[in-house]
Amino acid sequence: MVTRGFVGRRQPPETGARIPPGQYLTEDFPILQIGPNPTVDPATWRFTLREGSRPIKTWSWEEFEALPRTTWQGDIHCVTKWSKFDTAWKGVSFDDLLADAGIAAPTGYLLAESYDDYTTNMPVADLVNGQAMVATRYAGQPIHPDHGGPARLLVPHLYFWKSAKWVKGLRFTQTDTAGFWELRGYHMYGDPWREQRYTGD
Repeated sequence: MVTRGFVGRRQPPETGARIPPGQYLTEDFPILQIGPNPTVDPATWRFTLREGSRPIKTWSWEEFEALPRTTWQGDIHCVTKWSKFDTAWKGVSFDDLLADAGIAAPTGYLLAESYDDYTTNMPVADLVNGQAMVATRYAGQPIHPDHGGPARLLVPHLYFWKSAKWVKGLRFTQTDTAGFWELRGYHMYGDPWREQRYTGD
């Protein structure tokens, strides 16, 4: 758990425009998770879009890897107050998932669902138009299990708890339904630039 009393490190002037309030810059990639890594074998990995409990489309690893690839490079920000600059990711954009499934988003909200039973919520509007992907590569390599491999959600403009590790699907919901950390006091949206860390921020 993180506390409000933590004071971030002073930043050099050249980083100021890129780092949200209360954050400090790190050169490493901290590993934070709620429990042990789940065992996820690409041979049995499946990714499913659902509307409520109804499956819309499921991809195997081979089918998923055959989808169009998107790359993104930029900065990421963790609610525990570290930020990392110039990270490089590759995967399948949310837009391309919808296109391959032959659908428009059926609701305005969804929950990301992971193999460790983790969930996190977000508006669909924050995923479309190239804003998010299901990433399968980091820095040119398969994503290490410690960082959510073989596949994790990447929504880089929100705090990084929204970029669910070990992701297995996205479930469209009729309402903005709280996920794991949101039920435990984290903000429902999580904008780093507005310091939306906790309920009420």
